[in-house]
Amino acid sequence: MSPAQTPSEISISAAARIPEEGLAATDVLAALEDCRQHDADWRNARTWSLVYHAEDSILDLVKEAHSRYFCENALNPLAFPSLKRLENEVVQMTAQMLNAPDTAAGTMTSGGSESLLMAFKTAREWARAHHPAIHEPEVLLPVTAHPAMLKAAHYFGLRAVHVPVDAGFRASAGAAANLITDRTILVIASAPAYPHGVIDPVSDLAALASQHGILCHVDACLGGFLLPWVEKLGRPLPPFDFRVPGVTSMSADIHKYGFAAKGASVVLYRTRELRRHQFFTYPDWPGGLYGSPSMAGTRPGGAIAAAWSVMCHLGEAGYLRLARVTLETTEALIAGVRAIPGLYILGEPDMSVFAFAADDLDVYLLADAMEVRGWKLDRQQRPPSLHVMVTPNHASIVAPFLADLRECAAELAGTHPAPESAAAMYGMLGAVPGRDQVDAFILDFMDSLDAPGVR
Repeated sequence: MSPAQTPSEISISAAARIPEEGLAATDVLAALEDCRQHDADWRNARTWSLVYHAEDSILDLVKEAHSRYFCENALNPLAFPSLKRLENEVVQMTAQMLNAPDTAAGTMTSGGSESLLMAFKTAREWARAHHPAIHEPEVLLPVTAHPAMLKAAHYFGLRAVHVPVDAGFRASAGAAANLITDRTILVIASAPAYPHGVIDPVSDLAALASQHGILCHVDACLGGFLLPWVEKLGRPLPPFDFRVPGVTSMSADIHKYGFAAKGASVVLYRTRELRRHQFFTYPDWPGGLYGSPSMAGTRPGGAIAAAWSVMCHLGEAGYLRLARVTLETTEALIAGVRAIPGLYILGEPDMSVFAFAADDLDVYLLADAMEVRGWKLDRQQRPPSLHVMVTPNHASIVAPFLADLRECAAELAGTHPAPESAAAMYGMLGAVPGRDQVDAFILDFMDSLDAPGVR
């Protein structure tokens, strides 16, 4: 870096080019630190999504484990047998935690989206093998199911059929029974669904799938590494895992409440025979025999090593301790929100994520006001609400968060957002009947994130 430059000048811009002369490592790292100054403050628990942080000691272990396998690639298990062993043990520990039978098998993936993609791909290939007469296969999924499943349906040529939810935001098994057809190959349940933190009626949906001789996947990407410990702590929960007859596959993200490094998830199947439909093989490539277990070719070894390390380090006792802190923090937050005039919780959350709405103020305007105070709350729709995802890291900020929320809600009671505000824009988009217009807005927004001139 020349004396005239500052770290902020070494940043991505419309004119960014590979420098003619390399920059000093210290200058590059200083520029990175400068670049992240306006990022969400997850370390101090000011964010309520995206980062699942427990303790700095756990983070330090995960970083060290990840760095020891920083260069290794799990694409070829013959080259790095240690990674195959670590992956196998992660899958086995996850299967045991989710009460899978001895016949179960699974694969690590880069995250929940890839796990769900693999479950949908497996269902399609299974249907081709067992129901070849189905030419337009359908998947039943709740309206609250994660959009990654709509992406999966789109990618693999499956028709997504939405199941409505009841007054408590859980999928309606009765509606699902009316929507199932002879083209349905897969039924989805969430444990829990992200928007409201409630578990769908897994037993009823799995029984429906079993009655029709088809597959049932439980999306536990969010809850898979917390619900088992919540149950062990004595909280009553509806059945959600492989103990339910008819559940044929599950997904669970280790980089959420497993506290591993991103990206690490597991997709599990009740039998090895079912998992075989997930794999891709090509025997005729001049470069050799090719086989791939998941979407990715290169599979970073660091994520596998970090997942194995944190699971072994925490053990059941560690996960139970963190689950207790998370639940207590969640209960305090929910009670605090309910005590604020005009605010109320949507449904009855089963674990550590929840949404709240308002009677006499615009919640999107409330989100804007909280953001001014440094809090990042996700905005939801249908109905308009704000979303909270709780981790152990949030235990220390319950009182200041609730105090700010109470003050902002009181200041905004009876008010409406200015037409040009972000709150007004979000509310308007949520109310637009022609969803194609909203699709176009989202596409334009994503397109605008590129620096001008990038090509």
